[in-house]
Amino acid sequence: MAEYFVLNTGARIPSVGLGTATGKAEPGVIGAAVYTAVKAGYRHIDCAPAYRNEKEIGLALKKLFEDGVVKREDLFVTSKLWSGNQAPEDVPEGIDTTLEDLQLEYLDLFLIHTPIRSKKGAIPTPENFLPVDIPATWGAMEKLYHSGKARAIGVSNFSCKRMEDLLAIASVPPAVNQVESHPGWQQIKLRELCKSKGVHISAYSPLGKPGSPGTMGKGFLSNPIVVSVAEKLQKSPAQVALRWGLQMGQSVLPKSTNETRMKENLSVFGWSIPEDLMAKFSEIQQIKTLRAEFVVHPQGIYKTVEDFWDGEI
Repeated sequence: MAEYFVLNTGARIPSVGLGTATGKAEPGVIGAAVYTAVKAGYRHIDCAPAYRNEKEIGLALKKLFEDGVVKREDLFVTSKLWSGNQAPEDVPEGIDTTLEDLQLEYLDLFLIHTPIRSKKGAIPTPENFLPVDIPATWGAMEKLYHSGKARAIGVSNFSCKRMEDLLAIASVPPAVNQVESHPGWQQIKLRELCKSKGVHISAYSPLGKPGSPGTMGKGFLSNPIVVSVAEKLQKSPAQVALRWGLQMGQSVLPKSTNETRMKENLSVFGWSIPEDLMAKFSEIQQIKTLRAEFVVHPQGIYKTVEDFWDGEI
């Protein structure tokens, strides 16, 4: 298993990246985590304006380059389009703000963060949502790709239906769909569709998100199957979950600010889960943890969670 996957652009996306959506971390914590992670061997950093920490990450990246830890071309940096910048005329502003905050000249990957469009400058709550126009937004994304500011473009939180609709009109097909994916929510139908169309799946929350806002369930790391496989392979349940993702063909974006755990999450190469044990993962009950109830409103664009996920939940 290589330490990267090849996108439909020919670019190489590192198999394991650092997620930076850590909620209410104290100032400085995320920047320190990014610096520590890159020194530990991470080469993929997953960012977004929605995480409210890109300026801090930018300072960490600047220090990494100045200290000679890595060069810009050694890193794969992903960011995302804020929901308030989905109008075609606002998409360039979206990437320019991110590039300024991250102190970079280009992104390796730029994603439409979610199929939610909100009024520009407003808090993204249901009363501020507007009807999405993905074809128009995607057209503006394609211009960024051709300009070189985004070396690959893609989407996040797109269902099978949304992927099929986008692929039908795209001149530049999406390189990536970043979604929740792990042994407890395996995304089999979406995975098959994306694979058939040459779209790479990148997994956020590859370890689940028990106890996080907007999520449900206890998490799958204590599932007897995961625990049993981990014991047989003398690995941690987290390592087994991440390795499962790699063997399913997806890059994984675990989050951590703890150096020991970061290194553990990166230690998923040089061993594999045998086929007979991989088969057992199909027995795990499937529960989507990030359901996104916050987008639902009786008079809003999405009246139920099922509306938002196109019934794929």
